[in-house]
Amino acid sequence: MRRFPGFLSLLLFAACCPLISLAQETNGYIVSALNQILPGAPAGTVEFDPATQTEHWNNVLIQFGGATLIADDVTLNLRTGDAVADGHVRVEQAGQIWVGDRIDYNFKMHLLNTPQFRTGTPPVFARGTQLQGNTTNRTYVARHVLVTTDDVSKPNFFIRASRIFIVPGRYVQAWNAVLYVKGAPLFYYPFYRRNLGKHSNNLNLLPGDRGTYGPYLLSTYIWWLNDETEARIHVDYREKRGVGAGPDLNMDLGRWGIATMKYYYLHDKDSEESVSTNAFENLPGIPKDRQRFYFSWLSSPWTNFNARALVNYQSDQLLLHDFFGSDYGQNPQPNTLFEADKYWNNWSLSVENTPRINDFFDQVERLPDVKLTGFRQQIFNTPLYYESESSAGYYRKYYAGSDTIFGSTNGPYANYSAGRADTFHQLLLPHTFFGWLNVDARAGGRATWYSSESGPGGTNAQTVRGVFNTGGDASFKASQLWRGATNTLLDIDGLRHIIEPSISYVYVPRPNVAPPQLPQFDSQLPSLLVLPVEFPDYNNIDSIDSENVFRFGLRNTLQTMRNGQLDDLLNWNVMLDWNLTPNQSTNSVLTMPQKTFDDLYSDLTFKPRPWITFNSQIRYDINDTTLNMALHELTLTPNERWSLGLGYWYLRGGFLDNGSHYITGTVYYKLDDNWGFRATEDFNAQTGQLQQQVYSLYRDMRNWTVAVSFRLADNGNGQPLDYGFGFSFSLKANPTYHVGDDSVRPYDLLGQ
Repeated sequence: MRRFPGFLSLLLFAACCPLISLAQETNGYIVSALNQILPGAPAGTVEFDPATQTEHWNNVLIQFGGATLIADDVTLNLRTGDAVADGHVRVEQAGQIWVGDRIDYNFKMHLLNTPQFRTGTPPVFARGTQLQGNTTNRTYVARHVLVTTDDVSKPNFFIRASRIFIVPGRYVQAWNAVLYVKGAPLFYYPFYRRNLGKHSNNLNLLPGDRGTYGPYLLSTYIWWLNDETEARIHVDYREKRGVGAGPDLNMDLGRWGIATMKYYYLHDKDSEESVSTNAFENLPGIPKDRQRFYFSWLSSPWTNFNARALVNYQSDQLLLHDFFGSDYGQNPQPNTLFEADKYWNNWSLSVENTPRINDFFDQVERLPDVKLTGFRQQIFNTPLYYESESSAGYYRKYYAGSDTIFGSTNGPYANYSAGRADTFHQLLLPHTFFGWLNVDARAGGRATWYSSESGPGGTNAQTVRGVFNTGGDASFKASQLWRGATNTLLDIDGLRHIIEPSISYVYVPRPNVAPPQLPQFDSQLPSLLVLPVEFPDYNNIDSIDSENVFRFGLRNTLQTMRNGQLDDLLNWNVMLDWNLTPNQSTNSVLTMPQKTFDDLYSDLTFKPRPWITFNSQIRYDINDTTLNMALHELTLTPNERWSLGLGYWYLRGGFLDNGSHYITGTVYYKLDDNWGFRATEDFNAQTGQLQQQVYSLYRDMRNWTVAVSFRLADNGNGQPLDYGFGFSFSLKANPTYHVGDDSVRPYDLLGQ
């Protein structure tokens, strides 16, 4: 049962309709009879004593100085502001509501005194005796107090204290405090302090069990130092691996941005478990002293200027895999960089530095890379447009070697470095014919200087490469509207079809220096998506080779009105490249020889209902009539009660790697108002094994949310199944985990 909804409605009505409710205004006090505000309320009466400047009201609402008082009986001294209120008394000041049978309140000094009270500002509510407070300074002292985050008359979770000091919205201090759950005392605090609202100090515990950890307990203490700084202290115990600990620091630096710093250290009692259990037998030994340092900073201190820094250090290549599974899943090879960008109307200048601090990853160091970009801009009043991109820097190419997860077979003996200066300039002539056909002709050139390579893998001498390019684009857009088209099944209310055919032509003669005779700092890598063919969108500077290609594109869009908003029913983009002279040269660094026709690429999004989404990406080799890639996802979210996600992932063996064939599924179902369930499964159709299963059961306990999660992984290497079990709980008033977090980072509820 809620405490204050009627009073809040009354306050809102009085604030919005002061002319209707106004009955009397005396010395700045606005006095309203309740029966003038709420029909059916008792009629109000008034008596005035001119000698003492005291007025006495029944069934009244009084407003003065931002405070509102409602009571059955009020005696008010107009000169001093002292009010004595009896019977169903409610006082509201600065968003805080106080309720009692009797309250003494001073409207001018904002002093409050009551023998018994109830108060609350979500998410914290309290009741007690002998309250004294200053509502201007918003400080209150009371005795025999009960504090809870449960807004009902009989809370399940509360703290009872002999004395309490409250600063609403900021913090609460209690003496001789006892924590009760379901009426049973669980813990005694001689002194207890807790920040309120989102800035609340709290301790989070996550117990569990995992095959590679044994039983474990992960603990995090969140400490709000001030409104700009939050600290988190992690102390974790894993029975097989030992104790790990470290701090996090999150800082809001105002105009200087937001910064985050994390450090974690673990003396691993069984570091070889990582190698033996996860089929990494060829890796060198993992050190017992394992640690991680992370720092990020993002800032925009001035208009059109951005700066960011990212530092990722880890003692070994399996640290994230073993103890930070969610981070590992998002980025298994985190890098380190420093970057600054300055923008003008037609130009931008950027500086990037990427030092290497983890020697078990392949990486290109940029020390630094400075780039000046000229955005497409008109040349005076001519029909010509100009764009450019120039860069210079010193670069080092590092290979981690074959004894790492992410390394290549080249090994450190192939490392090399060189300086490079590159400049690209292009002229464009756009024009629209017949009012609908857009044509864009272009011609450009690039010059790139390379210094002699140094290092054990350096073989190329100093050289200058020149590249000429030309070509053009043609496209148009046509649409048809059917206002009366309706379909209940597909939720169609009117229909518009937009079709956008396009064709691009790119011609690049063979450069004077072939790519294998150049250091490959920015080289073309295997990609699931279709890469650009035009400059400067194609930015693999060192892989540029001859091109003579047409790119055909066709986009179809179907739009309809849903809930008063324009929504895409279908969005389908198809592309195909026709290579007039396929590049079969042995001097090319392309991942595979070009064919007359590259893969037919399809990207489809279909929403037959607002809560149904189907995404599909396909690459089909029309030369060999083989399917190279298929990625399909179906998402159903009809309501808050249940949702379903299905995925199909296929890569043909030999296309980019040894091939992949996965089927994934995620289902969430809310059993009732208190119970929910989520299951995620990954099936490896190539090996015929259920590779990973994650199950979570949620319980809403009114004040708390509890989740029990179980994970089972089959690494497919003949080793025992890797299992994980976690038990997490969070106070709803200040949740550690939010709804849906585990659908994006499924290992969080397992502490991984």
